[in-house]
Amino acid sequence: MTSLEEKLGAYFGFEEKGATLSGELRAGVATFLTMAYILLVNPAMLSLAGIPFDDALFATAVAAFVGCMVMGLWANLPFAMAPGMGLNAFFVFGVVFTMGVGWEMALAAVFVEGLIFLVISLPQVGWRSAMINAIPRDLKIATGAGIGMFLSIIGLREMGWVVDHPATLVTLGPTGSFSYDHGALIGMVALLAIAAMMAKGIKGAIVYGILGASVFGWIVGAYDPWMDNAAGLGTDGWACIPDGNGGYVNPECIYASAPAFSEIFGWVGLPSESLFAFAGAFGDIGGNLDTFILVMVAFLFVDIFDTAGTLYSVGRQAGYVDEETDELQHADEAFMADAAATIVGAMIGTSTTTTYIESAAGVEEGGKTGMTAVTVGVLMLSGLFLAGLFKSIPQYAAACALVAIGALMMRQAADINWNDKDMALPAFLTMVMMPFTYSIAVGIAWGVITYVVIKMGLRKFDEVSPVMYGIAGFLVLYYMGPGDGNTFQWLFGMIF
Repeated sequence: MTSLEEKLGAYFGFEEKGATLSGELRAGVATFLTMAYILLVNPAMLSLAGIPFDDALFATAVAAFVGCMVMGLWANLPFAMAPGMGLNAFFVFGVVFTMGVGWEMALAAVFVEGLIFLVISLPQVGWRSAMINAIPRDLKIATGAGIGMFLSIIGLREMGWVVDHPATLVTLGPTGSFSYDHGALIGMVALLAIAAMMAKGIKGAIVYGILGASVFGWIVGAYDPWMDNAAGLGTDGWACIPDGNGGYVNPECIYASAPAFSEIFGWVGLPSESLFAFAGAFGDIGGNLDTFILVMVAFLFVDIFDTAGTLYSVGRQAGYVDEETDELQHADEAFMADAAATIVGAMIGTSTTTTYIESAAGVEEGGKTGMTAVTVGVLMLSGLFLAGLFKSIPQYAAACALVAIGALMMRQAADINWNDKDMALPAFLTMVMMPFTYSIAVGIAWGVITYVVIKMGLRKFDEVSPVMYGIAGFLVLYYMGPGDGNTFQWLFGMIF
């Protein structure tokens, strides 16, 4: 063992956790490969709102780096962070497009949300920890299983095996057109190979599967089907259909190709427009205070529940949940890492940062300490000069890993006490609402609401903590109300 490994082992507690430096590095690479897509997808989405692509790429990489480093060096947890996919969609389509809020003001709302997040996560305040610890054990376990289902539908959709359907909402993809150079078939073969390697106990199975699918796709120029649903393709065939004029019906069609050496490297400098752009928006809040508060509260709500659910479920897999108290170790530090990354991200130009469910990839590869998160953070910075390489990793290659991880996370459902009739429906709704609504937060919310309502209906008032009553009440106000909006929107309409 080298002196460096000894120092790192002493700092992160390798011996105590049963970890090794090579294992932690491998786990970090596994997590990074499953979430590296964020370095391209997030800038592409935020650019629709008006933020320059390069600015958003810089912000994405740096926010992820800050979050991962705080999570690893301070909380000593193997969980990775980056701007959240659902949150960036809400930022662009819900706030900027639908509400007509400028991206600068939306960043200001994210900044304020991050500050509030930081305050309630302080050990002296402890509201975040009290909130997650007040949720019953079976609901938290159901959250982990639900996230597994959520991961699986994301993976299957991006692989091309699940597509939309006007009558049944989803259905099986066009399997008749899956040839050797179609990403759906390559992804499924890679998924089966990952499963077989895992069954044999081969370390690095997920990494090998992703790299194998990528390299083969580059060689044959495989079709990447992840845009099929976006193209409105449904079950009719491939999205990239020749238009007869040397192009394709869908101009966004994607084929796997290895990057040219000259395209791999390219430095992305400091943001030209988004850096501290949020500060200038505060002067415009006066005339839009009701909208600003609603946007900020929405960001805060989704961030709290996405992060809490992810931390508990992945933490349980990694052995960071106390079996007696059912509490997540270093929870305050983990929540503050989330808040710090969100604040930094808003300052330089990206939407809310959150803990990633893809962290389960590193946990499954044996990641046990903060060294895994540090590895992910350092690799995220590579997005500043390796964007060409990341862009060349086919989406189906990373998606197949999500399905494998989802299957592994579903094993937690066996630990739920399904004989408890008070808990069966809330736990079930927590699980199924996540993939059916494409939202971790919605699954958690309606699991909590139904649990409290059932207990109240059975007159078991003393079995529900005051914190749970408060959470359920807030969630009812958030999701229900008169007219087309929720109760908060109705109240603001009455006041302003």
